[in-house]
Amino acid sequence: MKVLVACEYSGRVREAFRAKGHDAWSCDLLESDDDSPYHIQGDVRDILDDGWDLMIAHPPCTYFANSGVSWLHKDPTRWDKLDKAAELFNLLLDCDIPLKCIENPIPHKYAISRIGGRKYTQIIQPYQFGHKETKATCLWLQGLPKLEPTTDLKDETMALPKNVRQRLHYLPPSPDRWKIRSTTYQGIADAMAEQWGI
Repeated sequence: MKVLVACEYSGRVREAFRAKGHDAWSCDLLESDDDSPYHIQGDVRDILDDGWDLMIAHPPCTYFANSGVSWLHKDPTRWDKLDKAAELFNLLLDCDIPLKCIENPIPHKYAISRIGGRKYTQIIQPYQFGHKETKATCLWLQGLPKLEPTTDLKDETMALPKNVRQRLHYLPPSPDRWKIRSTTYQGIADAMAEQWGI
């Protein structure tokens, strides 16, 4: 299967699919973290029509996430950025690739209205895939079944202090904080490759 992992620089999802024997490629404006020859550095819009069977996309969420909705009312320049983010999100949702997963945090109502009211298909958590952490992640699925949990650690996770189970939320400020927060958990990447790479 020819797999595009859009807006991914880490290579984590790409490599999970390649390990299963698929022709998987990542694409991002940034260079890859792992210097892989299977990474296309550039605008994903330029390669959407290249005959992909499956796309897993991680479009930027800065202006979509419900956690940052209050900033729209504090900084008027963010509305235009929200509109541009919605353009990319809609393009990914509507492109001519038969199997699709678009991944993002829980969106606010302004984001939902800009993608035509199309609500996510499911919400997943890292603890459902073997990580003792919480981070609600929405999946918009087309042609794919819902992702089934593999190793549910909810009970163990809920017993941890909040700053441990929500580790990414409590990361201290740093130049790489955004990169760390946006990297797909290995357990989720592996589940995608195992369940959708058929």
